[in-house]
Amino acid sequence: MSDRLRGLGRLTRPRSRAGTGRLVDVLIAAAVAVPVFVPFATAPEVTPLGVVFNLGTVVPLVWRRRAPFAVALAVACFAMGVSLHHRPGQMLQYGGLVAIYTLADLGRHRWQRWGFIGALVATIPPGALLIKDNDAGEFMFTLLLPMTAFLLGTLARTARERSNALVERSAQLEREREALERERQAEAARAAAEERARIARDMHDVLAHAVSIMVVQAEAGPVVVHTDPEQAERVFDAIAGAGRDAMAQLRRMLGILKEEQDHGVRAPQPTIGALPGLVEHVNRTQVHVRLTVEGVSRDLPSDADLAAYRIVQEALTNTLKHANARAAEVRLRWTDHELEITVTDDGQGHAESDPGWRRGGDGLIGIRERVVACGGTAEAGPLPGGGFRVLARLPYVATVAV
Repeated sequence: MSDRLRGLGRLTRPRSRAGTGRLVDVLIAAAVAVPVFVPFATAPEVTPLGVVFNLGTVVPLVWRRRAPFAVALAVACFAMGVSLHHRPGQMLQYGGLVAIYTLADLGRHRWQRWGFIGALVATIPPGALLIKDNDAGEFMFTLLLPMTAFLLGTLARTARERSNALVERSAQLEREREALERERQAEAARAAAEERARIARDMHDVLAHAVSIMVVQAEAGPVVVHTDPEQAERVFDAIAGAGRDAMAQLRRMLGILKEEQDHGVRAPQPTIGALPGLVEHVNRTQVHVRLTVEGVSRDLPSDADLAAYRIVQEALTNTLKHANARAAEVRLRWTDHELEITVTDDGQGHAESDPGWRRGGDGLIGIRERVVACGGTAEAGPLPGGGFRVLARLPYVATVAV
């Protein structure tokens, strides 16, 4: 309904302005008619032709906006008749001045405006000096008065054009601002989508790791529950710990997705410093994991720091799920330019029947995406003597491919 009302408003506003303009023109013509016909009361002689000539300087003004050039020509012709017939005459051609002003202000073509004022300048001196026999003062008054009206009309036209240009410039700036705002919103949407994709990868890593540990421990639980109660207790502790850790990380990620205002309640993202805890967590299963560090540790970019943790987490998760391994090793080697992460296990290696990560599933794709996003390289594959290896290199300063 509101759209229809706005549409009706757009249709009615031009008509309203046109109606107002016609009313103003009628009022101007009426105002000019008053001084034009005052001399009729005191004129020594009034002729019908004199009435027609004087009316001719007033009536055309009703159409001055619609046809300014034609009105100026018509008023000029009748004003010349008034001046020559002079029964009654006019001391001042009021209608002619209004017509000249209107032509200078609203004339559609330059040649009309300047051609008309040029014709006046060419014809007024002979008429004033030869026919009317004006003295110097009367001549200057007769010549300069129409030129002044033309100048005022030209100034009004210039001011209006300048105002229209400012309005158009303002509208253009507003359009550019709206375009920039739309671009900013699109960029924000893209950034949000990328962040949600990153969070989705993190949730995949967390869930896969926790579920893998819980499944492995749950399968071992019935075996030791009667023969080794202490081992069974450790199995259940590992299941509970994996569940609690997964719940804590999922709460933090869901809190980010909900855009909570209290940033203080969010736990920090895991970094490479949390790897000993991750290794200890996996060691509660039947897979023994050893962590080895070589070289002097360096500061990593925040994205690479998180990626290092997630790479090791995903590699160990897939060792638990697919390798049927008994031992694994996580090796961190700090070189001069990059951190080299190697995760190996003694499991089955590459199996043709394995439909999971070791044949390029989501885990390997996720690792490659993380490493490439940090400007590094990654590779994975079976070892010649058995087992499987994941190798990732993360530079200390992210590089961008050109």
